[in-house]
Amino acid sequence: MEGDADYNQKVAEFKRKLKSYPDFPKKGILFWDIFSAISDGSTCKLLQGLLLQVIRAKFPQTEAIVGLESRGFLFSFSLAMDLGVGCLPVRKKGKLPGEVVSCKYDLEYGTDILEIQKNAIRPGQKCLIVDDLIATGGSITAATNLLKSCGAEVVGCLVVMELNSLNGRKNIPNDVPVHSLVTFD
Repeated sequence: MEGDADYNQKVAEFKRKLKSYPDFPKKGILFWDIFSAISDGSTCKLLQGLLLQVIRAKFPQTEAIVGLESRGFLFSFSLAMDLGVGCLPVRKKGKLPGEVVSCKYDLEYGTDILEIQKNAIRPGQKCLIVDDLIATGGSITAATNLLKSCGAEVVGCLVVMELNSLNGRKNIPNDVPVHSLVTFD
């Protein structure tokens, strides 16, 4: 994929649509905004096509798309619909009804808890985690652990953006392949 000129051109086109905001949400942070890119219909279509191309090439065994709260939800349903597979949300504590499975994880500024409905996962189900961003890797690692604790097979993680300077990829389990469309240093 990375050697495919058409793919690389489309990724570069998408990357040009992203905007950054210095000192947001606090001083010293450079915030890369996915919403600035997807406010345009043609960019939404471009991004959807790129994500589908990656899934079909790298994660064809996917049986369910797992969207992480909250920006992962932007992509999970439409990808699942186009692929004809299930769409599973992973949410913050207290947001899902019924019996849930939980996983606590560390943030830069404290801890948080992610949950999934217990009956959402079939044992051995091949799940692809989708989110907008890898920063420190905490939420993706927690979601990976959560899915595995439910008996799922995590086939990979697909994100739109990755912040290389935060080294989040090193925190994600080695047995889980990660693909980022766009990276920033």
